[in-house]
Amino acid sequence: MPLPWSRARLSYGVPPRLLARVPGYLVNGAEVALGVTFVYLVATFAGGAHAALFASTGAVCASLADVPNTAARIVRRVAIAAVLACVASVVVLAAAPWPLAQGAAIAAIGAGAFMMLAYGPRAGPIAFAPVLAIVFAMAIPVPRGTVAYAFGWNVLGSALYVLWSALAVRALEGHYRGDALANAADATAQLFATRVRMLRAAGEPDEMLAALREWIAREARLAERLQLARDFVFVASESPANRRETAILLRLIDIRDVLLASRLDVNLLGDDAAGRSVRAHLADGLGAIARGVDAVRAVLRGARPAPDAPDLQGSLARLFATVPAAPGDPRARLVPALAERWRRLAAEVAAIGRLVRGADEPVALTREDLAHFVARDSWSIAAFGPHLTVRSPVLRHALRMGLALGAAYLVARLMPWGAHPAWVVLSVAVVLRGSLDQTLARRNARILGTLIGCLVVVLLFEVRSTGFLNLVFIVAVAVAHAFVGIHYMVTAVAATVMALIQQHLANPHGGLAITERIADTLLGALLAWTFSYVLPSWERRSLPQVVLRALQALDHYAGESLGVAEGTGGGDDPRVGQRLSRRRAYDAIGAVEASFQRSAAEPRRVRVPVGELAAFIDHAQRLMAHLSVIRLSLSRGRESARAPDVAAEIGRTRDALAQCLQVRGGPDPEPGAIDPLDSLPDGGELIDRRAWLLRRLRITVDDARLTAAAARRLLAAEITPAVGVPPRR
Repeated sequence: MPLPWSRARLSYGVPPRLLARVPGYLVNGAEVALGVTFVYLVATFAGGAHAALFASTGAVCASLADVPNTAARIVRRVAIAAVLACVASVVVLAAAPWPLAQGAAIAAIGAGAFMMLAYGPRAGPIAFAPVLAIVFAMAIPVPRGTVAYAFGWNVLGSALYVLWSALAVRALEGHYRGDALANAADATAQLFATRVRMLRAAGEPDEMLAALREWIAREARLAERLQLARDFVFVASESPANRRETAILLRLIDIRDVLLASRLDVNLLGDDAAGRSVRAHLADGLGAIARGVDAVRAVLRGARPAPDAPDLQGSLARLFATVPAAPGDPRARLVPALAERWRRLAAEVAAIGRLVRGADEPVALTREDLAHFVARDSWSIAAFGPHLTVRSPVLRHALRMGLALGAAYLVARLMPWGAHPAWVVLSVAVVLRGSLDQTLARRNARILGTLIGCLVVVLLFEVRSTGFLNLVFIVAVAVAHAFVGIHYMVTAVAATVMALIQQHLANPHGGLAITERIADTLLGALLAWTFSYVLPSWERRSLPQVVLRALQALDHYAGESLGVAEGTGGGDDPRVGQRLSRRRAYDAIGAVEASFQRSAAEPRRVRVPVGELAAFIDHAQRLMAHLSVIRLSLSRGRESARAPDVAAEIGRTRDALAQCLQVRGGPDPEPGAIDPLDSLPDGGELIDRRAWLLRRLRITVDDARLTAAAARRLLAAEITPAVGVPPRR
């Protein structure tokens, strides 16, 4: 029987199972649109159409922070966004009679707003709220002497939306929690698919590099979705359904380890016909397991009837029975070990399948333990301290954004075609991102989205009905909000429709000026692209710190995995310390991977050394996989770890790892001294745990040396400037 999810205490009359099939971002977009409509109707009833226009702009600005999360977090963030937006609005409205003062105010507000990124990506919607308030303050005509009137309705609209969000999120929190869990399962299935692609691409350098980039992107997506699921599931009230959700999430988190470990020793298969055939079998096995994860996702999405659980173990048994490995070939000893890892993956997926179909499973960690893994939501002013230096990417981006917004306002006022400063400022704000890679992607999406949106508006205005346009406006609000983090071009189309309709409703006789709108968008995109080279935060600047932080996180995880680190920071249960150190290691390697992705669009003369960086990521992931295998081996075979020779080898391994991973100030790592293929024990890991554990410990040290060597080459290449580029001081 499928798990009877309690997705929502209230779902606006929609059956919970049907609602579960709707992605959370669409539900969130609809909820935001209903909230803006609620504010508009209340303000219309209380003060008329003009008052409703100001109130709805306040609601739209506050709604930017209304993204799927827990109730306490959403209300807090929406309230902060509302306050900042109202302050920005009244400042810009008050400075309207003096263009230079208004331009300076826009620049200052833009810089101050984007300093909010000191709190991390979670503050992005909040940072954009004051900028959107600037745009609305310039776009909606406000006669002199009515600034207080406009500000008052703006505040009222913001306050009403905060109230709406507080009620709506409590109604939908259960749905968001289930959606976050389904998204984590979906990202896991996608990572499986990428691993299948990497197995099939072995021996093809170009295909492998493309697969590696895809792996890095999907790993980042999985990490983000796992953390959002933690934030929902680990703080939910204790109940049988929540215990199942917690057990499912913990297994999804663990399966990431096992999947990463599946890459170990596969390189020993070689590139001959037999090696390629074994890899093809491995890829087929992972594909079958990925389909099992997809079946889990379908159940979490409310599929009815629930898909039958696939017989993964039977499929793998039949698959590995046909693996071609000659008895005299040393690789024949490797196949049983690989088969056991695949069966372990299948067992994890099967256990998750049983949970989503209604089975029960005890959770080893207490609610207090789980609280350690929930992301902090502190908004202390102390977060700004580390970023009050010109070397900080946050401060540099904030100054860059302020200068760009101020310049956009002034340039727009000087354009001969009667440019609309609000539209140019908005284009700059949405296009200019913290990295050149993101800026270029936003530039293209913004231009194309504006062109499509203008065409849509021309077609819509063939229907001359104010009621119809109001309905389209509400739909555009929902779509623009829902897709901002999914597909920005869709958001750009919807935002264009929304802005043009709003302008028409505010000034029905002013015309649409489609050509000018397109010109304004092109001008704003050009300015944003230009200013992306002002105070740039090239990845080379932060790469040494990111790499060293990754090595430190790996060193700490090594200590926790081998069970000899002191002060885990996770309470009395060592499993908490191990899980915390594992998450930090994943996050640290993810930061290196993000640097690799962002640098691809940077100018060649400042681009990070791609080859060296890719090699470091590869070795760091291998070391992470080794440590996870050791941790799992020690937890499942504690009697093996108590053997004197194994205990001594664990101690030597920990000392060697600590020495290897101290890249700065440590000795040069020695080259690998063992032949992994010749060191393979007979039989699988279940037959002789001790022998396989001893081998794993030795290989881990060897790969730690290779990781350290890759870090040294990377740091040396990063410090050595490209031709014609002066060294940095």
